[in-house]
Amino acid sequence: MENTFRMDALLTALADPARWRLVSLLAERPRPVGVLARLAGARQPQTTKHLQALERAGLVVSQRTGQRRIYALQPGPLRELAAVLDRLADTADQAGGPRETYDRYGLSLHSERLAAEEAGWADGRSFGFLRTLPGRPEPVWRHLTEASLLARWWTPDGLRVSELVFEARPGGRIVHEYRDAEDIDGSDPVAGRAEGVVEDVRPGERLAYRLSPLLPDGGLAFTSHIDIGLRPAGTGTDLDVRWRITDSTVASADFIAGIEIGFGQSLDKLTAALAADPHDTGTRSTQ
Repeated sequence: MENTFRMDALLTALADPARWRLVSLLAERPRPVGVLARLAGARQPQTTKHLQALERAGLVVSQRTGQRRIYALQPGPLRELAAVLDRLADTADQAGGPRETYDRYGLSLHSERLAAEEAGWADGRSFGFLRTLPGRPEPVWRHLTEASLLARWWTPDGLRVSELVFEARPGGRIVHEYRDAEDIDGSDPVAGRAEGVVEDVRPGERLAYRLSPLLPDGGLAFTSHIDIGLRPAGTGTDLDVRWRITDSTVASADFIAGIEIGFGQSLDKLTAALAADPHDTGTRSTQ
């Protein structure tokens, strides 16, 4: 917290263009107030106030020599601030991090919006996901069909499930709503909401359902037909997920642009959730 206050003080002191000009001049060499005022094109009283603000922030020091007061730049705080800024930039720029995903989605979004010229533009599009998951088909099945377990993984990174209904029976209802992970009080708009129906349920083997994201006006953006197959694979389970798009509207581009990235992230969460509970034998009923 102390470091945060220090950074705030440095940034506040440097934010004023006049003070930034004085820092630049003092980086060249120590200078007296009168010379700094002339070089900065400012009045001496105003320059003195700016220098005092910089001194309080620890950016400059001064000493009196005869009738003059000489100011000098303190390089340490600038290096400290530069190191903090470098760390922030490195955090944002990390390979495979959220910013990289943001940029990938932006490219996909641009492409899909260009393609979405009329209704039905994406009909027939398909997406496939193949994963080998830890655990036998029984616990995997539970994570695919039980709402309490679905809520642990069924959102992309940075989001949380805010409402979930999943009735794992033919004709069963699905409601999937999600918000920003840090939006705990509903201050931000809902990030997404989808409604659908379960079509086929074969415990431990196959799950099929259709799911439609909703537009802000309550209309359907498109319908996704999702077919999930499971089969044992050594000590794990092969998961084969197929998406097929129908009923696409022009406004569906933003949703479709995020399918590959978003569901891939969800499956990463599913893998982590299963790995975190390797002793789950999946003996409870799924119906």
